[in-house]
Amino acid sequence: MNGRRRTRTTLLGALARRAARRRLMGAGAVAACLSLVGGCGVLPGTTGGSGEDTVTVMTWAPDGTRATNKPGMPAMARAYARWVNAHGGIAGHRLKVLTCNDRNDSVEAGKCARRAVEANVVAVVGSYSQYSDAFFPPLESAGIPYIGGYGVTTTEFTRALSYPVNGGQPTLLVGLGRELAADCGPVALVRPDSIAGDELPELLDAGLRAGGHAPADDELAPEDATEYSAQAQRALGQAASAPGRKGCVIPALGERTGIFMDSFRRLREDYPAVRTDTVVGSVDQTVIDAAGGQSGPYEGAYLTGWYPVASDPRWDPMKKVINEEAFGDNRVDPADPGVQTTWIAYTVLRAALEKIGGGEVSADTVRRTLDAGLRVDTGGLTPALRWQQSGPFAGAGFARLVNPQVTLQVVRQGRLVPAGKGEIDVTKTLQDADLE
Repeated sequence: MNGRRRTRTTLLGALARRAARRRLMGAGAVAACLSLVGGCGVLPGTTGGSGEDTVTVMTWAPDGTRATNKPGMPAMARAYARWVNAHGGIAGHRLKVLTCNDRNDSVEAGKCARRAVEANVVAVVGSYSQYSDAFFPPLESAGIPYIGGYGVTTTEFTRALSYPVNGGQPTLLVGLGRELAADCGPVALVRPDSIAGDELPELLDAGLRAGGHAPADDELAPEDATEYSAQAQRALGQAASAPGRKGCVIPALGERTGIFMDSFRRLREDYPAVRTDTVVGSVDQTVIDAAGGQSGPYEGAYLTGWYPVASDPRWDPMKKVINEEAFGDNRVDPADPGVQTTWIAYTVLRAALEKIGGGEVSADTVRRTLDAGLRVDTGGLTPALRWQQSGPFAGAGFARLVNPQVTLQVVRQGRLVPAGKGEIDVTKTLQDADLE
């Protein structure tokens, strides 16, 4: 009898604590959104209370700035949540998505992280910010996992609470450098004069060295410039500095790559022995068409990416969700690597929630589920994802990197097509890279 009374008392105490926790979650989420000025949104149709049947997450990205903008990422998160909730939720849970605009600013990035903490989110999912030093400390103090960052900083591949789904800039630049080493004479890298940009030259040079090539010339450019004539002139001059060898200019300016190419195109006639190559996030088929297609400056250019080309049927499930829940929303472009990254990040979240099942969903249980060796199948868009505290790239300084694959694409006759067969594994190149 006493045992039954103690058991009943324990259960009542647990229920009381759980109810209190629900009240705190709801109050935190309301306070977080009320404190925003256009920076936080709640999905239409998913504004129910933060009860046990609702899982709250956050997705952030910059929007409306003079530098890099990724509005498609939170828009994709909203579409995914609408679709999930219309189809019964995940393991019995409705999905509630809060969004935040980090405005390409370290202070705002920190605010987004603190709002996530206040809202008691179980994870930050499929997001973009180059200010990892500002947003990781608040998340880590609350034990909130960061699932599927864009990979814009190397910090995302070192923090224990980070669960990246792609290889970020490290794999793209190492892969591009390795592939171009045999084909290019002098190489000039044009990159932003920013925190994220500072990490690019060393990575590209690691790939070039792996192919027996000299380091690239490092040309800095303002992150929010409206024209790049001076940078294009210097880069072209450097790339053409070895007569008889076709030099390469690599613009890695994100959304500003198109502006750089306007300057590059005007000056290139004086440097016929120079070609252009670029990295992911800068160019897609619409950009190539707008620049002149086969007669434009991208003809013959190589592009590295994390995922298969947008026309690959492996993207059909994502396109179905976009067609059903974001039709006509121009922000949600299925060819945008930001949108693609958000899709894969939410695939990881779904796998974690399904593994937890009917148990308590919290930042702690999501993190422990991922750390316990959960293997996530992304339908072939990436290798199976599985995180360890010290992965195979720890020696190169990327302990959390689990996806070493990149794709190589080339512009032929004005069309962006795969440059070879399948994905390229840059594991050995990264492991052998002498990165300080």
